Amino acid sequence: MVYRFTIISDEVDNFRREIQIDSDATFLDFHNAILKAAGYPNDQMTSFFICDDNWEKETEITLEEMDTSSDMDSWIMEETQLSELLEDEKQHLLYIFDPLADRAFFIELTEIITGKSLDEAVCTKQTGEAPQHVLDFDQLMATQVAATDLDDSFGDNEDFDLDEIDPDGFEMGSADDFESSMLY
Repeated sequence: MVYRFTIISDEVDNFRREIQIDSDATFLDFHNAILKAAGYPNDQMTSFFICDDNWEKETEITLEEMDTSSDMDSWIMEETQLSELLEDEKQHLLYIFDPLADRAFFIELTEIITGKSLDEAVCTKQTGEAPQHVLDFDQLMATQVAATDLDDSFGDNEDFDLDEIDPDGFEMGSADDFESSMLY
């Protein structure tokens, strides 16, 4: 069987890639096909997530073995075939390509083609430029500030009364007390 995936970005409106890949290929093969189609280097700790219909993360497939509890299944890209976790058209996946900024591609399994096989993944449609692979520090900080954009009323709580703070609750010893606590 061959899976046809459609890949889009929420950052670049006209970015779209379609990749066809054999269902027996691994998630690592799919990862490499996505990097090639987007023109990205293989230098990030990426992950796939199988998602529900509302794009909520469910099952994670990691690039490297992560130290997880034995209670949870651990899925590694190199060891996991696509067909192990994907079986229905319209299944949703996220591909986290910039883990520090939590940036991802949205992927849908748009078609399952039976009676065919592929030796390697093929990018069958490519439109638009891929978003920047990773954000530099200044861009990352700007997105973090934008994500936590607080309005002018932040901290303006009418119920807050400075007199209710117990200054004894913040006892600070003298400098001598501090120095003596540092001695062995």
